[in-house]
Amino acid sequence: MAAPARVGLRRWLSSRAPAPRICVVGSGPAGFYTAQHILKHHDLAQVDIYEKLPVPFGLVRFGVAPDHPEVKNVINTFTHTARSDRCAYYGNVTVGRDITVGELQQAYHAVVLSYGAEDNQVLGIPGENLSGVYSARAFVGWYNGLPENRDLKPDLSCETALILGHGNVALDIARILLSPLDFLRKTDITDCSLAALARSKVKRVWLAGRRGPLQVAFTIKELREMINLPGTQPVLNPADFTGLENAIKDASRPRKRLTELMIKTALEKPREKAAMAQAAIPRQWGLKFQRSPQEMLPTTDGTRVRGVRMALTRLEGLGDSAKAVPTGDMEELECGLVLSSIGYRSLPLDPAVPFDTQHGIIPNNLGRVTGVPGLYCSGWVKRGPVGVIITTMNDSFDTAQSVLEDLQGGVLDVSISREGFGAVGSILRSRGIRPVSFSDWEKIDAAEVARGKAAGKPREKIVDPQEMLQLIGH
Repeated sequence: MAAPARVGLRRWLSSRAPAPRICVVGSGPAGFYTAQHILKHHDLAQVDIYEKLPVPFGLVRFGVAPDHPEVKNVINTFTHTARSDRCAYYGNVTVGRDITVGELQQAYHAVVLSYGAEDNQVLGIPGENLSGVYSARAFVGWYNGLPENRDLKPDLSCETALILGHGNVALDIARILLSPLDFLRKTDITDCSLAALARSKVKRVWLAGRRGPLQVAFTIKELREMINLPGTQPVLNPADFTGLENAIKDASRPRKRLTELMIKTALEKPREKAAMAQAAIPRQWGLKFQRSPQEMLPTTDGTRVRGVRMALTRLEGLGDSAKAVPTGDMEELECGLVLSSIGYRSLPLDPAVPFDTQHGIIPNNLGRVTGVPGLYCSGWVKRGPVGVIITTMNDSFDTAQSVLEDLQGGVLDVSISREGFGAVGSILRSRGIRPVSFSDWEKIDAAEVARGKAAGKPREKIVDPQEMLQLIGH
């Protein structure tokens, strides 16, 4: 009888043990993966996720290209987490404005900052603010329905666009600019951006980078998609790839395959019939290497961009560590649309949180924020805006593991009970803030899916937060 009694006592004790209350700020992949790992590996932990927008999922909803629906399947996993009895979602709450990090720390045993990168890197060159020059972040936000970018109204009346950057986001933008409309109509691209793309005159897209073919950051899947895009022709200069077969002998397999595909595309001689078909192809895209933008050139009236002056560069060093050094030569490229895709950047959230402005991250050790016990970070704000969703998943699991270790080791004192949303909800009410629950989001979701069904697409995103709030009776 002794053994069953001991098991019963342990269950009784665990039921009496105080539940750790954890707060996660940000509902993108970093936030949800952090919450998922904590809930899976701690039977008592309760996790509250705060999000500044009414709607969840961050870059999965607002960053992943509309024609990549398979990448958005992680939303099913996140929804499962959000529906857990020990997880709650509070949208429409801006941490740092509606509630401070200090107030969250009073209400929770641990606070994890997973709010991502809500700004973009700037080029810092003359003419960057001319009409016709946009950040990739704003352009992607526009076609993906990010509320802050819904009024972007990019001017697509020119024939040539220049994208600065050689990453997957740059290829996403090129693909959206050149995709057949019938392809895009079947996606969850927003209605207003689809209408603008239908009127677009853009038929030539150049992607320029400071370094060479061996340093491109995009992956083979995205490159292959671009090469195979119907109605478009890749224009790669064979001279850019001279001698690279030898250079890639010792490269990693992904780098080797990627470079081989670029070389094959550059050297491919179209057969006569195919050549005639290609001659009729109205749209082109190409890669330009060793070009560093120096100045956006204005039209004669000084209002719009008409081109970019670029410094030609040579490479010093090898592989990923190669540096682009100006040769002194310049060239001008005519274009009426410039999209700067040189990276995202995190911003400081609250004066109480240390922030490394040079690297755009919260200083931390394995996700533990330097000098602030009980405060953690995960995702891009922890390590910088690099990697894909799986990178963020692993990174978030690491931070969650640090939280679990600190709970187990007594670094986080759970003997003092914390009120969690009980305390936060009172503060928000006193400030006139009404949070959006996950079931509220599911009503918005259902409305979007119904609107999409009527138009023959997966969903029609609502882009105005006020309309979202009205829909749920806020």
